[in-house]
This record gives sequence, structure tokens and C-alpha cells, in this order.
Amino acid sequence: MKMTKLIPAMVMSVSLIFGVAAQAIEETPVEMKDLPAAAQSTIKEKAGNDQILRIQKENRKGKECYDAIVNKNGKETAIRVDAKGKFIGTHQEKVEQKTKSENAKY
Repeated sequence: MKMTKLIPAMVMSVSLIFGVAAQAIEETPVEMKDLPAAAQSTIKEKAGNDQILRIQKENRKGKECYDAIVNKNGKETAIRVDAKGKFIGTHQEKVEQKTKSENAKY
């Protein structure tokens, strides 16, 4: 490949990567009482006896959904539902990494 075609291709690749990263999903903490009744019902049903640690409101692809983080067997698992109470799925919550300032050694 000629260098004149390689450089623009690299620039496009990098811009696409950073464009995807810029579309990060914003999570907003919410209280159970502030959720639609259908979402509350589904979360409570799916959580069962697991302790609900926190709930986060998210906007994914223009649609509102909620992640209820529960303590399941010592691990944080998210139960995702939409605003109408439809169960979307579960996933393991990633442990948040400490910031560099917390890890810095003086």
C-alpha cells in the first residue's frame, strides 16, 4: 500500500476508535421508588433474595433502561430492565479501578 493511502486510512481508524469511546454510556444513580412500577416489579422478581446494592439509570441507544446491582454469591451482578419492565438480561459488574491518584506512591 502506498504511503499516501496508508496515512489517511490510519487517521480514519483512530478517529473511529475515539468516536466509539466518546459515546460512553452515562449512568445516573436512582432510588427504587423513582422507577416505573413495571421496572420495580421485574427487578424485585429477578433479584429474589439477593440484596439490591444500587440502581443506575442508563440511556442505551436512545432507550431508557435500569441496572439493579445485586450481591449474588459475593459478586456484583447487574439485572437490566427497560422502562416498561421488560427483562433485558444480566451481566457481571466490573470492579471499578482505583484512580491513579489513589494508587500513586509518594
